[in-house]
Amino acid sequence: MTAEAPALTASAGHGEGHAPASGHAQRGISNPILGMLLFITSEVMFFSGLFAAYFSTRAANAPWPPDVFKDILDPLGPIIIATIILIASSFTCQFAVWSIRRGDRKGFVRNISITFVLGIIFLVMQVYDYTILFSEGMTLGSGPFGTTYFTLTGFHGAHVFGGVLMLGVILYRGMAGQFSAKHHDAVEAVSLYWHFVDIVWILLFSILYLL
Repeated sequence: MTAEAPALTASAGHGEGHAPASGHAQRGISNPILGMLLFITSEVMFFSGLFAAYFSTRAANAPWPPDVFKDILDPLGPIIIATIILIASSFTCQFAVWSIRRGDRKGFVRNISITFVLGIIFLVMQVYDYTILFSEGMTLGSGPFGTTYFTLTGFHGAHVFGGVLMLGVILYRGMAGQFSAKHHDAVEAVSLYWHFVDIVWILLFSILYLL
C-alpha cells in the first residue's frame, strides 16, 4: 500500500498537469485562423490605400462623378441586386459555420453550397454591370473617375473570385466528410475572409453609388 501511494500520487499529478495544457490548447487560436487574420490585416491596409487614393482623387476633381456618368451609376439598378446577393451569401456562410460547429455536416454542405453559388452569381452580375457601363462609354480610361471606379471594383471582384475558389475547396472537402464539430478550422478561416469581402463591398457600394 505504501509503495503504491506515490505511484498513484504521481499518476494523479501527471493527469492534473496535462489538464491545463489541454484546456489552453483548446482556447488557443489555430494556425489556419491566425494565418487568415494576418492575411486579412494586410488586405485591410491594401484597401485602405485604395480608398485613400480614391478620396484624394475625388477631392482634386470636381464635379464628382462627372455629369456624363451620373445617370449611368444607378444604385437601384442591377448593382443593388448583386449587393443583396453578396450580403445574403455572408449569412449563409455563417449558417454553414454554425452547422459544422454542431456537427451537422448536411447543414454545412447545404449552406456552403448556397454561399458558393451566390458568390458566382455576384461575379456574373458584376461582369454584366461592367458591360452596361462599357456600352455607355465608361471605361478604365474615362478619366480619373473611370480609373478609380474600375480599379476599386476590379480588385474587389478579384478578391471575391479568390473567395469563391476557397468556398469551392471547403465545399469539396465537406462533401468528402473531412470536417466535423472538432475539426473545422479551415471553414472558420474561409468564413472570416468571406465576411471581409462582404464588408469591403458594402463600403465600396456606399462610396461609389451613394456618397
